[in-house]
Amino acid sequence: MTIDLPADARLYLRPVQFADSPIGRDGELARLAGGLLWFSACEVIAAAGGRRIVQATVPVADLPDDPRIAALMARIVAPRPPLHLGERVLRFDQPQVMGILNMTPDSFSDGGRHLGDPGAAAGAGVDMAATGAAIVDVGGESTRPGAQDVWEGDEIARIVPVVERLARSGIPVSADTRKAGVMEAALAAGAQLVNDVSALLWDDRALEVVARAGCPVVLMHAADPRRGAAGAGGYGDPLVEVYDWLEARIEAVVAAGVDRARIIADPGIGFGKALSDNLALLNGLALFHGLGVPILLGASRKRIVGALSNEAPVDQRLGGSLALAMKGAELGVQLLRVHDVPETVQALRIWRGLRDAALVGR
Repeated sequence: MTIDLPADARLYLRPVQFADSPIGRDGELARLAGGLLWFSACEVIAAAGGRRIVQATVPVADLPDDPRIAALMARIVAPRPPLHLGERVLRFDQPQVMGILNMTPDSFSDGGRHLGDPGAAAGAGVDMAATGAAIVDVGGESTRPGAQDVWEGDEIARIVPVVERLARSGIPVSADTRKAGVMEAALAAGAQLVNDVSALLWDDRALEVVARAGCPVVLMHAADPRRGAAGAGGYGDPLVEVYDWLEARIEAVVAAGVDRARIIADPGIGFGKALSDNLALLNGLALFHGLGVPILLGASRKRIVGALSNEAPVDQRLGGSLALAMKGAELGVQLLRVHDVPETVQALRIWRGLRDAALVGR
């Protein structure tokens, strides 16, 4: 297939046409990010002037001989380096689970459950790890639309006692915060990773703190990083625009001294995005492998589940949350941030069993 790819266009590759097994298909398939998935084609997209001017599905073996395509493919297939989190090693050759532990009075999903009782909260985190969570993500400030900003001192008081207890138990801990002071306190208490919904843009010192600490960091897209979920989007092409934003942000963070191998990208489901935007991002998740870093998907119990299931309340969104998690796994997402750890881990084990059977069943 001959495709005209203008020199001034931005190019994107979305792996498609996934296959059960590479056995007997040498040259036809490419392995996705060193993981459990193989794909036989890519959707080639060229964009210029804010619109797609080329969109075609091309077999892997027939991709255009273009250095831009070659660079994207190299990123897509490259294995993602493992993260060393204390004594634990987090590998990305299969999907991993990040358990959500909120220390807030007003989280949309489970606010107030553990507030004021760090011992019980740490116990809940230990339970998450025991049932299969690779990381426990501890947060002390709600990012739901309309939530009030929390004073840095209060946020530290909420999460540090929990982080200390979990770290002493040998459990990898992530600090879910936008504030540099909270990052410093949590890292000093034993957290090994920073998860920032503002991609280190809310606090002017945040990037410096992460670069100095040398810790892994999750960079999440938001329409307005200073307003979080309340920021308005208004996208022409949400998939391409979010990709471009994350790519630019990753490059800026790397330029500031953060090792690219320690960066995880999150497309930010629900943050300043309409239902149609979220659906476009979820269906197109595989495009983000072109960033060359692990992808985190955080869709658990979010508004999208209610919107697609007769306005189910947050405590009745397990089925929808699992469906979105499995969608992520099928498209190669490496890290799933969820509330319902045992159920998600069980679903992933079944998914992994099916993958293993497909590999040896021919």
